[in-house]
Amino acid sequence: MKHIAVYPGTFDPVTNGHVDLLERSLRIFDEVIVAIASNPKKAPLFPIEERIAMFREATAQYKNVVIEGFDGLLVDYVKQKKAIGIVRGLRAVSDFEYEMQMALMNRRLDSTIETVFLMPNEEYSFITSTIVREAASYGGDVSSLVPKVVVEKLKKKFGK
Repeated sequence: MKHIAVYPGTFDPVTNGHVDLLERSLRIFDEVIVAIASNPKKAPLFPIEERIAMFREATAQYKNVVIEGFDGLLVDYVKQKKAIGIVRGLRAVSDFEYEMQMALMNRRLDSTIETVFLMPNEEYSFITSTIVREAASYGGDVSSLVPKVVVEKLKKKFGK
């Protein structure tokens, strides 16, 4: 039996921290599905198709990774994909409370799906997509924080 996990997020844009967590996930699971949410509560900088394309390009070297968009209840998506777990990242203690609440709610909805928390490499522990977008919008150099494809897309988006 193949052990599949879902790594959900908006990934607007994908960062080196996201890629690091994906790599860590692949040490545990046979396949990881990166589920990029269209989250109607957020106003993304990049449309979902572009976020999918950036993540695919940034992780093209991995054969056991699937990247696709999703909408709806995460546990339903996880069941549909026959996955056994959800991967979530914890950068700092401040992430824990929210992530724990989400994990407990998901467990309430389906007790057969486990949530696995992973910490990124410490060099990525401060990176968020929000910080990257803001720095890039002012012309800041984010090349050490995101994959090369994202640097180019951000420059194009902000004309910097």
